[in-house]
Amino acid sequence: MNKLRIYVDFATPPEILEMLRAGTRGHDLILPQTPVTSVLAKAEWDPQFATAEVAFGQPDTEAIVRAPGLRWVHVSSSGITRYDQPDFRALAAGRGLVVTNSAEVYGEACAEHALSFMLAQTRQLPVALRTKAANGTTAWNELRSSCLPLRGQNVLILGYGTIGRRLAELLAPFDVKVFAYRRKARGDETVPVISSDRLPAALAEADHVVNILPDSSETRRFFNADRFSACRPGAIFYNIGRGSTVDQDALLAQLRSGHLGAAWLDVTDPEPLPDGHPLWREPGCYITPHIAGGHAGEAKTLVRHFLANFRRFVAGETLLDRVI
Repeated sequence: MNKLRIYVDFATPPEILEMLRAGTRGHDLILPQTPVTSVLAKAEWDPQFATAEVAFGQPDTEAIVRAPGLRWVHVSSSGITRYDQPDFRALAAGRGLVVTNSAEVYGEACAEHALSFMLAQTRQLPVALRTKAANGTTAWNELRSSCLPLRGQNVLILGYGTIGRRLAELLAPFDVKVFAYRRKARGDETVPVISSDRLPAALAEADHVVNILPDSSETRRFFNADRFSACRPGAIFYNIGRGSTVDQDALLAQLRSGHLGAAWLDVTDPEPLPDGHPLWREPGCYITPHIAGGHAGEAKTLVRHFLANFRRFVAGETLLDRVI
């Protein structure tokens, strides 16, 4: 393959830059004039981008339009909201542009975060960690009897991609019934998949509802008052997908009414929630600051994943985590 021009749009510390240079040796690595500081930020236009054939990061869709030679975009996150749009998909299809994401980089950590939420809930850890009740007292006995094993419970996973599949694998030893909802079944799922018309009944059966839906025009406020009302009384709701997929006013109302047993959120809308937001003060609502995908050595894992795909791209092999 001829020498490729590879544009990396984020800031690269020396050791990460060395990894990229070593893994792309023989090709041209292009660094931005102004690196992006967040996966949510919009990059400034850089004329160098127009000459790239490969992009790694979060390139703006308008910039992609202005880069006719671009052949492959590797997104540095699991979410692909800005690219999962009909007009961009049409552009990609017309050009033969391939888009991959970094779902495998964050899948393990996100799945473990969701599982830790579930175990903390069933073992009543938030209450237990602040309770000093003596052995044998009424409070002590009430706390012990409120802990429920996961075994035999029903878990509904909404958004069955890399994270959902891994969560289902982690749940297997607990002998729970896992079923999933996804926009379009592929036939290779390892758990039963339900369709939209079956969703109300599935919500009514689930003890744990795990939302891993991405942000899109179809999923915004997906969990509204009607869907929360369809949940089984006492069900526990978890969100490690995107905050925009939840009507937070409806969530708050369901928690206050007691219809939902608890909510565990790693994502909100906005992030972070304002200090005075009532979800901060609501008993039974537990919030972590969008850290589910985080892990030690995250940047290195991300670059290794890109370089593994780059080797495949150069060799003409099937790419990992292809989404478009």
